[in-house]
Amino acid sequence: MYNIKKIFSDCLPAIAVRGIIFLPGADVRIEVGREFSKAAVFEAESNRDGYVVLVFQRNPDILEPEFSDFVEVGILARISVKIKLPNGNFKIKFEPLTRVKLNDLITKDPFYLIDFTSMVLQPENLDEEKVLLKMVSKQVLENANFLFRDSKAVLNNMKGGISSDKLCDLVASELRIPENERIKYLITNSINKRLQYLLEDIEKEKNLQSIETKINETVRKSADQNQKEYYLREKMRAIQEELGDSKQDDTKKLREQIENSDMPKAVREKALKELRRYEYLAPTSSESSVVRTYLETLISIPWSKETEDESDINKAIAKLEASHYGLEKVKERIIEYLSVKMLTGKNPQTILCLSGPPGVGKTSLAKSIANALNREFVKTSLGGVHDEAEIRGHRRTYVGALPGRIINGMIKAKVVNPVFLVDEIDKLVMNERNDPSSAMLEVLDPEQNEFFSDHYVEEDYDLSKVLFITTANYLNNIPAPLRDRMEVIELSSYTEIEKFHIGKNFLVNKQVEGHGLKLSKFEITDGAIKAIINNYTREAGVRQLERLLGSIVRKSIKEILIKKADKVKITKDNLTDYLGKRIFKNNQISKKDMIGVVTGLAYTQAGGDTLEVEATYYEGKNKLVLTGNLGDVMKESAMAAVSFVRSNAKRLGIDPDILDSNDLHIHVPEGAIPKDGPSAGVTIATALVSVLAKRKVNRFVGMTGEITLNGRVLPIGGLKEKAIAASRSGLKEIVIPQENEKDVDDIPQEVRDKLKIHYATKLDDVLNIALVS
Repeated sequence: MYNIKKIFSDCLPAIAVRGIIFLPGADVRIEVGREFSKAAVFEAESNRDGYVVLVFQRNPDILEPEFSDFVEVGILARISVKIKLPNGNFKIKFEPLTRVKLNDLITKDPFYLIDFTSMVLQPENLDEEKVLLKMVSKQVLENANFLFRDSKAVLNNMKGGISSDKLCDLVASELRIPENERIKYLITNSINKRLQYLLEDIEKEKNLQSIETKINETVRKSADQNQKEYYLREKMRAIQEELGDSKQDDTKKLREQIENSDMPKAVREKALKELRRYEYLAPTSSESSVVRTYLETLISIPWSKETEDESDINKAIAKLEASHYGLEKVKERIIEYLSVKMLTGKNPQTILCLSGPPGVGKTSLAKSIANALNREFVKTSLGGVHDEAEIRGHRRTYVGALPGRIINGMIKAKVVNPVFLVDEIDKLVMNERNDPSSAMLEVLDPEQNEFFSDHYVEEDYDLSKVLFITTANYLNNIPAPLRDRMEVIELSSYTEIEKFHIGKNFLVNKQVEGHGLKLSKFEITDGAIKAIINNYTREAGVRQLERLLGSIVRKSIKEILIKKADKVKITKDNLTDYLGKRIFKNNQISKKDMIGVVTGLAYTQAGGDTLEVEATYYEGKNKLVLTGNLGDVMKESAMAAVSFVRSNAKRLGIDPDILDSNDLHIHVPEGAIPKDGPSAGVTIATALVSVLAKRKVNRFVGMTGEITLNGRVLPIGGLKEKAIAASRSGLKEIVIPQENEKDVDDIPQEVRDKLKIHYATKLDDVLNIALVS
């Protein structure tokens, strides 16, 4: 159909080939899978007598190429064999005929239709062609064993006689070169030019082979034939030397880094001594890598670089206030601490220890201190640390030795005066074999840490400029010598009011912005936030509150995307749609005054709560029955209350015969929850007097305080939390020990406005207020 010896033009379906370049005369087999290529095959077989144009993509990653993505020269070919594969694709063998120049892309749908013009060889300098052909033939015959992918096929074709044109295509097809370099053989129509390309590429391959032979020879001379691993290492070394990447360059680089570092003179001299030792160690030696790691550690440790501290205390206060709500006493102590630091220019002698339950902001407070001082912040956690070496480092004689956590923290900080948070210091693991707390003594003692010694570094390191802050959940777990070196700042649990302001002013915006939602598309009412705090959380801090707010924001985003809502508003009424049924229920006051039922005030890790105490008696043998999962302290309080009632029965209007012939039963509901603490004495005593004297208890009165055998009321803790719980539960009056009058100022003003506070020095004061006449 086509006379390939004459120039002709036509339009044929095109099949785009990716990742490989074919030349005329080659054995072409292609798997056709793209739909437009399949359509081109069907068109060629149906209407074009099997003729197609093979076009080559420059970038194989493009799935739907444009005309500009093709190499400007393709191959006219004819379909020889077609096999359908199980995956629906076709494996096709083509008979390549001649090169064609691509003129234009006529259409892409349903297949690529290419307008092309055939390329016919033009007469050239025949003498030059003969010389080039002779040179190429010589090179091919001499170097066929390493030049070609299939040298046997090339040599057999040459023996049978072959034209210059076909020889070029055959040799170029089998030559071991990258596919993108094979394009030049496709687009070049000049035989002489193609022969010159072949000579150049053959020469490149010969040079590469020569280098490889040289490397192999070098290795072969120095390697023991029985040591395969040694042979491979030497070969790698020879390759590095050939590339100019020898150990000398590495040693020079390390020397420059040591000279340019801020090491003290003694440390620099030791580093240079180790460098000279490293220079003479064999690269294959395990000690070589140990010395190099040690040198890199010395270089990366900050020895004198430091940041400039904030000098304006007002700016520091503003930064602290901007990141934390409440915690007034804590912030006041921290500001005092920073004031001393700014005035003296030195770290205060005390080490701060922030103590409190999880989630109350200990770590974020430490970050705020760093921010207020404009210092770098670094943190390490001691939870589960049981080995002194984790703090002081391992000696270099051990395999895999590394510096300790303190030096690693300084490497991360990159300065000598960071704020260094030592987290969970109460969770050090100590036993008869290990005591890591002793290593922490040197770190945290201002009199000793100027000469801190890490076993790995082996040189004294000055930690005196570091501002250490520690955190703990339980102070009793900290060894006494370590606790003695720290000033403890206790962070109590947040009240509901504080949680509300934290959630409204900080957490809502943080979650909305963190999830990529615009503030204008999300609104949550104050009532909803309070409902989340009271009905869905029981925690000291605000972590669960933040998680729940994040869950609401995610559900709101889903609603905006699915329902195309302009804005989502969360209220107290629709809160269950986002968080489900309420999890917790706050205790509320009874609907009427009752005998033997008294409302007590309790303190928990999650804040304050109210607790009903019930008392009754029945015929028995003068026994005391206690139920409600009470701890030892509450049991002792109950016994003290019973003893007081028995010894003062006549004065309190109680018939002594009732006490002699009946059993007393004291019960605290919700028995599944453990209850303990030294503040239930007055509550239990009031319940007993109420039931034995048959006098009702004012349901609007709550009380707290411990009782002695002679009726004195002792002070308690957690007054702020207890008062907030009383207000939340609907109480109107509370009775507290007289000695706690000094703590009333800690109660938020809005709570004080709702409650009438009574003070009691003895139980009679409590009974006069709580019992209805």
